[in-house]
Amino acid sequence: MSANADKPVLYIVACGGRPAGDLPDFIKSLTASGWDVCVIATPSALKFIDTARLSELTGHAVRSDYKQPHEPDEFPPPDAIVVAPATFNTINKWARGTSDTLALGVLNEGLGLGLPIVAVPVPNVALAKHPAFRDSVELLRSWGVTLIFDPEKHPLPTPNMGPSAAKLFPWDALLSHVCGRFLD
Repeated sequence: MSANADKPVLYIVACGGRPAGDLPDFIKSLTASGWDVCVIATPSALKFIDTARLSELTGHAVRSDYKQPHEPDEFPPPDAIVVAPATFNTINKWARGTSDTLALGVLNEGLGLGLPIVAVPVPNVALAKHPAFRDSVELLRSWGVTLIFDPEKHPLPTPNMGPSAAKLFPWDALLSHVCGRFLD
């Protein structure tokens, strides 16, 4: 629980995909549901998000890099983790145990700690068929990670679809999962 307000702490790992720009509304819903939210962005996610706005909404700075060893940790420990959006790259690196960014380091530690984790992969339809991606999805699921990934239920973007692809992201399904399962 967060030391500040006795609220459960949710880390959102945002990857470099267009839906990351829609995080403010998701965060508003989470905080209204009682979560203390902290955002960790991959370096590529920084192109899509407004870090000042996210910091304002969460009360925490957005982190995208490891802190120095002598610096205190700015975030309270997480009770759960969301990866939204989860890119092709992040899913594949995470499944292989790569920790070359703060975001991947947090995800790998979360797995090791047994934290509840839900990820929403958003590859385009071509990348979703790549054998490494399919293997990574199955591997993460076998380790207990919940993936909201069902292209028949939540259609995937086509290559170079542009801004309209953001409308395909299943924010409602993710919010329902986080508030319905993590808060029970």
